[in-house]
Amino acid sequence: MNYRSILVTALVLGLSTTSAWSATSDNSILEQGQYLVRAADCAACHTKEGGTPYAGGAPIATPFGTVYGTNITPDKEYGIGDYSADEFYHVLTEGELPDGTQLYPAMPYTAYHSIPRQDSDAMYAYLMSLKPVNIEAPETDLSWPFSMRWTLNFWNLMYAGESPGDAKGESRQWQRGRYMVDVLGHCGECHTPRNALGALERDNHLQGGVIAGYEAPSLTSDELAGRGWTPEDLQTFLREGISDQGTMFSEMYTVFHHSTRYLRDEDLKAMSLYLMGENPPEARIVDAGQSAGADSPGRRHYLNVCAGCHGAQGQGVPNVAVAMAGNTTLRLDNGRNLVKVIHDGIGAQKFSGFERMQAMPSFADKLSSAEIAELVNYLRQTWGGLDATIDAAAVDELTAKNE
Repeated sequence: MNYRSILVTALVLGLSTTSAWSATSDNSILEQGQYLVRAADCAACHTKEGGTPYAGGAPIATPFGTVYGTNITPDKEYGIGDYSADEFYHVLTEGELPDGTQLYPAMPYTAYHSIPRQDSDAMYAYLMSLKPVNIEAPETDLSWPFSMRWTLNFWNLMYAGESPGDAKGESRQWQRGRYMVDVLGHCGECHTPRNALGALERDNHLQGGVIAGYEAPSLTSDELAGRGWTPEDLQTFLREGISDQGTMFSEMYTVFHHSTRYLRDEDLKAMSLYLMGENPPEARIVDAGQSAGADSPGRRHYLNVCAGCHGAQGQGVPNVAVAMAGNTTLRLDNGRNLVKVIHDGIGAQKFSGFERMQAMPSFADKLSSAEIAELVNYLRQTWGGLDATIDAAAVDELTAKNE
């Protein structure tokens, strides 16, 4: 055997012990795969807090129990190391493992149905290029009868749905936006209400849902504009995590860090066009002069516990606390999110560049439920243009431990 043959043999043997796919994939495919994996926000569910990226273990709370994100590194024992590209495509788009095991729909295969094979192959190439991590994800823990996976066959027949059509007549940018929002981004998984069996109410697509106790607001064009959004602000929010309408928090803060901050401007523009339309509704401006009484209990609570960071006139302080004026959380019809952030607080936040916000403390031990209701009503009336509809009972209900 000459030197050249030895070298070739050595390379082939080397490939067989690492990843044949990664070694035969050029950098452009790997870069595209990384972009698509980020756009699909895979890290959010497949990386536990403080853990190795994509090694699994992240708990996903559902009304039926806890599902854990699996290991999707190339590890052959616990990851996808033994998957072929065909098998990966089947798992991704149909939610079924090579051995026939059906995945729970916490994995959004119902949205991923429309991922084209070319994109799936790029995602597979990128994931197979990662370092294998030999870690087993915890067992999913669901209550009976949801713990019986065979029942998912019936669930899929009823709710898995069909892929959307070509939407003939819509622009290429609109269709790209729909792909980024409805398929890769699977935004509807959080922003669409669900029925008693956990399936999306497709007739109410993107009209808002509840996840981890917080409202994922409606993303329809009228609702977005009604809360003061413009397409340009929406692009900024997705790219920076912060805009004149406030900051990302709760589950969306994770989505920003793992996904939207990496998206190209043309894709962010396509997403906003899809959500708000070719001719978006005019953003509604709230006249903060139409406020609750200057000496109301809510105003006194605001001055006592909020104004030090948010400003006496709600103007906010850069890198400390967001402004109240224009804040979309104050303008939601449902006061759920405002009640919960006041009751539970928000951790310190970091955004693109040097933007950041200081931690907002919990006021659960400083304000009673009645006082939180007075403060929430003051905020919603003053900067949200809404009526005072929150009472102590509503605060108790929204902040109960099972929420």
